[in-house]
Amino acid sequence: MLNEMKFNSLGKSEIFKRAIVTRSRLQFLYNLNQFSIEPYYIGIEKNGRKVIYGKLSNSSEIKKFDYKRIANIRVLKTKKFSPVIPIIPLAS
Repeated sequence: MLNEMKFNSLGKSEIFKRAIVTRSRLQFLYNLNQFSIEPYYIGIEKNGRKVIYGKLSNSSEIKKFDYKRIANIRVLKTKKFSPVIPIIPLAS
């Protein structure tokens, strides 16, 4: 069983902001698939949609997630992560 904290009364943005600041891993459903990420950045695309960028747990892949497709968010109470984002490939 996962050791987790649920923030049921908070909106998605607030949960994501707190997870980024505290370097807490997140787990959620995205298009009915479960993901665990280390969240790094919240942004707004040109079309006005909010997105969050994060590194997939146990991977080096950085992935973008559209807020509208995210459900059942959990902030995991595991060891905090250290940021390890390859800046150069994202800038291209």
